[in-house]
Amino acid sequence: MSLLVFVFWMLNISLDTGGHLAFKAAATQPDTEGEFARWKAMVSRPWIWIGVVCFVAEFVVWQGFLSLVPLSQGVLLGSINIVAMLIAGRVLFAEKFTPPRVVGCALIAIGVAVVGVG
Repeated sequence: MSLLVFVFWMLNISLDTGGHLAFKAAATQPDTEGEFARWKAMVSRPWIWIGVVCFVAEFVVWQGFLSLVPLSQGVLLGSINIVAMLIAGRVLFAEKFTPPRVVGCALIAIGVAVVGVG
């Protein structure tokens, strides 16, 4: 794996994880009464816009990444985002590590390692 591919891969993981975390932060703010008021409050929070910016940037990085690696390899390497999300959700939102989640993420990590080495 070349340095450029590695940089694009790490940027993709960081931006995708950051976007999901920002959306989660926007959605977990104190509730308001009524659905419309809730959505209006979410749109007014900076977290939602940070998430949008992260996903737009991730789209550009993902295109660059896919231009450098075969699609089958790129999609498999991109799935490591699931592991990053599990860890970040635990650290930032106190989400639980359940046995099925841990086993699933371990299998994903092993698969990504096999694809990365191959």
